[in-house]
Amino acid sequence: MAKINLERRAEIGAEKRARTRAQILAAANALFAKCPWDSVTVDDLVSEAGVAKGTFYVHFKDMHALTAAVADDLIKTFDEMLQPHRLSIDDPLVRIAFGCDAFLEKALDDPDWASLVARMARYYPAVGESARRRLSEDLERVIDTAPHGDLSFALGLEAVLGVVLQVLAAIGEGRLSPGDRQPAIRSVLRAIGAEESQATSALAQVARVARAARTAPCAANAD
Repeated sequence: MAKINLERRAEIGAEKRARTRAQILAAANALFAKCPWDSVTVDDLVSEAGVAKGTFYVHFKDMHALTAAVADDLIKTFDEMLQPHRLSIDDPLVRIAFGCDAFLEKALDDPDWASLVARMARYYPAVGESARRRLSEDLERVIDTAPHGDLSFALGLEAVLGVVLQVLAAIGEGRLSPGDRQPAIRSVLRAIGAEESQATSALAQVARVARAARTAPCAANAD
């Protein structure tokens, strides 16, 4: 009996620590969405989280460690959003369109997340580099097969990321609506050399992938 109680006590302690850590991370997300991460202090953070300063240091060595944890969570979210369905798409242009659409869908559903990603991708290297890596392979293939070869890879990369991050920031500020989603993706595709017909086709394929993704869980539940 004593052993069972000790085990349960350890589980309760671990659950409490996990909740507190999540509480601190949520506070960091809220603050980083509003202002540059390197301007946020531990005092700002613990006030937002409603925890003692000592509690903060139980979970994180310093603000740099906390910021790295926020970045890691964002990068994990990117993979969860993109990889399962992205890898089922062969066309690199459609892959880029799908990635943009996934980001904008989540941003419209959670504008605070949109603001957080826009700020962290611009000002915290690990997040920005993660986005660049995931885009680079597909963009190289698009540029290699483009009928007009005057767009460099570096310029194409900046064009895609620049448009997407600016749109995320605008969504976070409440300046864009769901009706701007497809035009924003179309502008990205056109900026990297896609013809109007190619952009239209890519958007249609993304819509089909999205519909299939939504119906897959229903089919699984029915089985």
